[in-house]
Amino acid sequence: MTKRALFFSSMLLATGFVSQTALAAEPSHQLTLSEADKLITLPLHCVETPYPYKTGITLGSAEDLKEPSEHHPIFYGCFDWHSAAHGYWSLVTLLRQFPDMEHAAEARAILERNITAENGKREAEFFSKDINKSFERTYGWAWLLKLSDELKAWDDPLAEQLAANLQPLVDVIVQRYTEFLPKLVYPVRVGEHTNTAFGLSFAYDYAVNHDLTELRDLIAQRARDYYMADENCPIAWEPSGYDFISPCLEEIGLMQRVLPADEFLPWLQAFMPQLANKDYSLEVGKVSDRTDGKLVHLDGLNFSRAWNLYALANAYPQYAHLSAVADQHMTYSYPNLLGDSYEGGHWLGSFAIQALNQAQD
Repeated sequence: MTKRALFFSSMLLATGFVSQTALAAEPSHQLTLSEADKLITLPLHCVETPYPYKTGITLGSAEDLKEPSEHHPIFYGCFDWHSAAHGYWSLVTLLRQFPDMEHAAEARAILERNITAENGKREAEFFSKDINKSFERTYGWAWLLKLSDELKAWDDPLAEQLAANLQPLVDVIVQRYTEFLPKLVYPVRVGEHTNTAFGLSFAYDYAVNHDLTELRDLIAQRARDYYMADENCPIAWEPSGYDFISPCLEEIGLMQRVLPADEFLPWLQAFMPQLANKDYSLEVGKVSDRTDGKLVHLDGLNFSRAWNLYALANAYPQYAHLSAVADQHMTYSYPNLLGDSYEGGHWLGSFAIQALNQAQD
């Protein structure tokens, strides 16, 4: 076992996420069946939990004063719309990778019960209203496309039906991207929901995977417009107090997607030259109170950093040392997933799964 694997293994054993037997059978930085059985309890607990719920909607009239489940018959749980979207993504991702999980039947039943054709149509109708054009822009949009992408990649009759049921909403979201991006003159660089780089990354993956050339080319061009001239990203300014995604590293993640290697590597050298240093280190985002819905965001920041660092290290051998930096961020936040308060538990599992999947790619 490598030094890195030993480091990550000790963390997993200490937290009880995997057993010694499981570690002997599989690399420590990969999702295992035992981990999946535990991680899936997080979305199972929240996707059908209607309250507490943060609506985020604009009221057009008294008619809009309805139960969240009436506005969002699929995405009414997990505290808010976008967390419900990536909660469903977690269910689908874990089912696709581990169909024999202990809770597989329960997860499949929830998916079938909620992602119906009628519910998909109603969700699409909500987004189609002019007053809701900016609803969940672009964070929730990105997670919806990621959920659809995962369903379409899952070779299962249930997944095929669920993807079809979501397609009316997916079509609206794709249209929203194509309408909005030409109007967005400047990127949003914050470490929360409106971050442009994050909002474009999953959408770009969806466009590539499903041959949506117009959306793919639009995102690639806007990424160049927004970020190609960027230099010396001030990562020392991270984290801001409520960040749950890394502005610098999410930008790297997007540009790694849209640029060929001969353009990306020179851009990266100008953008964050310090990453090439074999001794590069980055202090983790520290959480002072995991019962505070904003302060616990910093666990998400650590996972965001980890998945982008893993992606870079796996794609380019000269940056392989960054896996150790990613591991350190996982070591800090990963042990707190199970037993966490609802403030973090309703969404952080998705971020951890994304990071673990990037680690093993």
